[in-house]
Amino acid sequence: MDAAQSELNDQIDHATQRLLDDARIIPEADLRAPSLLPGWTRAHVLAHLARNADAMRNLLIGARSGQDRAAYASAQARDADIERGAAMSATDLLADLADSSMALRTIVKQLPDQAWQVRVRVLDSVPFPAAELLTRRLVEVELHHCDLAVGYGPADWPTAFATMDLTEPMRSQRQDRLSYPQPSPEANPAFRRRPERPWKPGQRLPGSLL
Repeated sequence: MDAAQSELNDQIDHATQRLLDDARIIPEADLRAPSLLPGWTRAHVLAHLARNADAMRNLLIGARSGQDRAAYASAQARDADIERGAAMSATDLLADLADSSMALRTIVKQLPDQAWQVRVRVLDSVPFPAAELLTRRLVEVELHHCDLAVGYGPADWPTAFATMDLTEPMRSQRQDRLSYPQPSPEANPAFRRRPERPWKPGQRLPGSLL
């Protein structure tokens, strides 16, 4: 892992910590309420992030072993897994998200340098270097955190992410979130954000012991 990849991985760690800290205080009933993504509840968003971590881990395992390993068995299987995750209790869903995030982090840390250049793909996407998965995961976590509508929005993005040079469709997806209403956690005390805790390299991700 080179310096740029290490920096991206640190950004993912911080973004994941912020996500888990906010997600763990969403009341059960509000977890079943609509998110800002049409047709998805907040639970669907969190379940998607968990399965996305699993998919990226699958691709990196394949890159490490030299095997052509699929991110998802199929688009239908991905959707079914998200539905199953969205039906979990709040405790189980948060544990699932934390564990999948930690499992992805572990393989990222272990991947040999040459594996980052192996070309991978997600379902029917155009193949791309495995190294791009780091940027893709950061985008997934930051954008979907906004989609939860729990008081986190573009104004909370670190400058490094807000100004990052993204390729399409990630650039447009980030731009779309700028049109969201300004978050107002004060309107719902249940979503009042906790102070961010300092990240310590090598520390287990917050929420992984839920």
